[in-house]
Amino acid sequence: MAEGKKLVIVESPTKMRSIQGYLGDGYEVLSSVGHIRDLADKKDIPADDKKAYGKYSIDVDNNFDPYYVVSDRKTKTVAELRRALKTADEVLLATDEDREGEAIAWHLLETLKPKVPVKRMVFHEITKDAIQAAVGNTRELDLALVDAQETRRILDRLYGWDISPVLWYKVKSGLSAGRVQSAATRMIVERERDRMAFTSAEYWDVEASASSTGTAFTVRLVRVDGGQLARGTDFDDDGKLKKAVVVLTEQQANALATAVDATGAATVSKVEAKPGKRSPYAPFTTSTMQQEAGRKLSMSAKQAMSVAQRLYEKGYITYMRTDSASLSTQAIQAARSQAVALYGDAAVPLKPRVYKSKSKNAQEAHEAIRPSGEKFRTPSSVASALDREEQRLYDLIWKRTVASQMADAKYETTTVTLEAQADGKKVEFTASGTVYTFKGFLEAYEEGRDEKRNAQDSTDSQSLPAVAVGDELAMADAVAKGHRTTPKPRYTEASLVKALEEHGIGRPSTFASIIGTVIDRGYATKRGQALVPTWLAFSVVRLLEQHFPTLIDYAFTAGLEDDLDAIARGEQNRVEWLRRFYFGADDQVGLHQVVENLGEIDARALNSTKITDTATLRFGKYGPYLEVADESNPDAKPRIVNVPEDLAPDELTAAKAQELVDAPVAGDRVLGENPENGKIVVVKDGRFGPYVQENDPVSEDDAVDTATGEVVAEEKPKKGKKKKDAAPKPRTASLFRSMSVDSIELDTALQLLSLPRVVGTDPESGEEITAQNGRFGPYLKKGTDSRSLESESQIFDVTVEQALELYAQPKYGARKASSALAEFDADPVSGKPIRIRDGRFGAYVTDSVTNVTIPRGQTPDDITFEIAVQMLADKRAKGPAPKRGAAKKAPAKKAPAKKAPAKKTAAKKPAAKKAAAKTDAEKAAARSAAAKKAAATRAANAAKKSSS
Repeated sequence: MAEGKKLVIVESPTKMRSIQGYLGDGYEVLSSVGHIRDLADKKDIPADDKKAYGKYSIDVDNNFDPYYVVSDRKTKTVAELRRALKTADEVLLATDEDREGEAIAWHLLETLKPKVPVKRMVFHEITKDAIQAAVGNTRELDLALVDAQETRRILDRLYGWDISPVLWYKVKSGLSAGRVQSAATRMIVERERDRMAFTSAEYWDVEASASSTGTAFTVRLVRVDGGQLARGTDFDDDGKLKKAVVVLTEQQANALATAVDATGAATVSKVEAKPGKRSPYAPFTTSTMQQEAGRKLSMSAKQAMSVAQRLYEKGYITYMRTDSASLSTQAIQAARSQAVALYGDAAVPLKPRVYKSKSKNAQEAHEAIRPSGEKFRTPSSVASALDREEQRLYDLIWKRTVASQMADAKYETTTVTLEAQADGKKVEFTASGTVYTFKGFLEAYEEGRDEKRNAQDSTDSQSLPAVAVGDELAMADAVAKGHRTTPKPRYTEASLVKALEEHGIGRPSTFASIIGTVIDRGYATKRGQALVPTWLAFSVVRLLEQHFPTLIDYAFTAGLEDDLDAIARGEQNRVEWLRRFYFGADDQVGLHQVVENLGEIDARALNSTKITDTATLRFGKYGPYLEVADESNPDAKPRIVNVPEDLAPDELTAAKAQELVDAPVAGDRVLGENPENGKIVVVKDGRFGPYVQENDPVSEDDAVDTATGEVVAEEKPKKGKKKKDAAPKPRTASLFRSMSVDSIELDTALQLLSLPRVVGTDPESGEEITAQNGRFGPYLKKGTDSRSLESESQIFDVTVEQALELYAQPKYGARKASSALAEFDADPVSGKPIRIRDGRFGAYVTDSVTNVTIPRGQTPDDITFEIAVQMLADKRAKGPAPKRGAAKKAPAKKAPAKKAPAKKTAAKKPAAKKAAAKTDAEKAAARSAAAKKAAATRAANAAKKSSS
């Protein structure tokens, strides 16, 4: 970089290229690719600091001082930034203007320690005007925002690392707890509990066709002898009436319908016309954008944020993480001008609309999500530059923004009431019709709606003829209509985001990752758009409610967000707040006290839900099952009944449980006799999936288990001792994924039992080649060398020639495209799709040009599109690996550990963070030691699980 250039550091490689073009040659724009450092892993903490920082990488006794390290993936990025810094005369930290972005800027400052002036550069859209304006309006680093982000990071580490181990030992290994994640899971479970406890109520009404001057319209019975007819909203969740109304039975409703048809006429008793208006919705915040993208575009919260991120980085919309619903004066003018141009002068009100945020502290960006620029680009004008998902979301954001500045919609609702005599009773029918006299903002946009309960209760708007009081109308086609009340609908991602926001839990920018974690951890599955909780979630929530009631309380969780906002505004002290949360205070029990005084936890009771007097749902290591007691013999061992995986908790009623108990044991079906040995072949459905098994034929002298049809051994050897003449175990074979226990036939079963199949012999080595089915799918085996097959059917069809051809290919280079573990959109640099594949040295990310191995400690499930882009960018920045034998630089000597010096631009409070510097040799030694320790820990955990 030439002398005198300014170094601009942004977060994203995509953003970096756009901004470089706007700033010109006097600047060098580089990317940090997100955070460059974070709380250390335990293995990265030197021995001298283990005592203070070892548990959380946080010294809770020393003002909650965090131990930060630069991640291995970011060492090259930091080196590149330091290289550029050497010739820079000024540094502009241009990360996002939210807590996370402010923290990234602070970490860059602490790590790079620039000796030139440092300024904070912020912007809400990536356009030429916005970027150039941002360069001229820099500010200092906002340390209150940094404190708030650091407090949240520490809070989440303390919460998760103290509570998650309790879940591992009492529910299932690999689970996690988090302050927002746990609250969201509780919401989903509580909604399912409401559905399980719900009692449906039946009610009836009558619909008929009324006509005047040849125009027919639908009317509905609403009153009988002056008493209001019951509707769905009149019943509570227990199926009981909340007020005095008339509840018709089916017989009564049919009798009234017959009488109305017999009467054949009704008189208009009332005609009401009421004007009304509807106002447009506020521009999108992060939360409302996620909700609408879910309702209208069927996007998940995570997908909506990913698409919005791309639109922002390409310069089409403003920053997409915001609590604010307000628009700048420039944006208001752009929206009004576009509305007038498209819909006429009457489309906008005289005064611009101003929207206020519900949040006490709109701490993200300070403007709503909107199209960027002084003049909005229409969706049709940008269609060629965007992919399909980007087009759809941009169209939604554009419509919402323009509509937000448009005039109210005006309408008139007319309600007609008819009276008649039927079956000796005075009956009243009504019909409503709405006519918009001025559509206003509805010309551009109408918000979607979440599913509503008892939708049958709402009358569709219809066109009504002109009638007057006293007119007699013909009545015909009366029919009795039966209805049942329905429970609250399950949460969708959109409605869950709305509920979290209404409770004040979490931040809109984190909702997508929170919902993703809930699903990834197995706490919920998606059925269409609905989030269905698993029995695992029931166990987790029950544990948290019983032993951590305060931490999972909605009001407490929302209060944490308010406190973090107060820290961001500089109204609360970070250290004092963390001390009160962790150690407690006079008015509050701390997390440390709760965890230290948990007492005994009954894991069996925790994982049990009583369904009937004899059937209990239990959640075990391999999932849910019913444990059924024998009423006639209380001492008998309970029977185990599998629960179908796709059965939702609210569908496991007492009747359904009995149906599962009474059903014949699935899969225990005799297929026939093996002609080679005379043994009986049966198909079974076991805990680990369906399989076939050979049983000895039953003789008259054998005792037979009536439940399974198997011969009962005369005497079972004692545990730990083998009977000398014990019969060999029966031969078994798992069914292929394409097979069913209901349709499999004897010939197929015999083929399965004959596996492994000998394909032939390798003429060169003389080794036998076999085809078999394994844990990870079908494969060939020759000695110790194996090759994957494309399908299970190849096990029976593959020839020796095909097998030899497969072995002639490179073992790890002949994988088909469909073997990708995950696939993402195209990389912004190479333009090629990003995939995660399984390679010789483990899973790796590739765009077919650059390959990056996924680091230890991460799994393919942890890699998102954004992370994958960052990994590829890091690898490209690193350059090609040096050739073998090339001279290596001597590793730098380790500097003595010391506290990071205070920043020159601003003092960070309360204390500077520790930084760890390690040589390559020390890192290797640390990794080796960590691997040994991890192996020992896994062994210890396995021993604990087996003993429990």
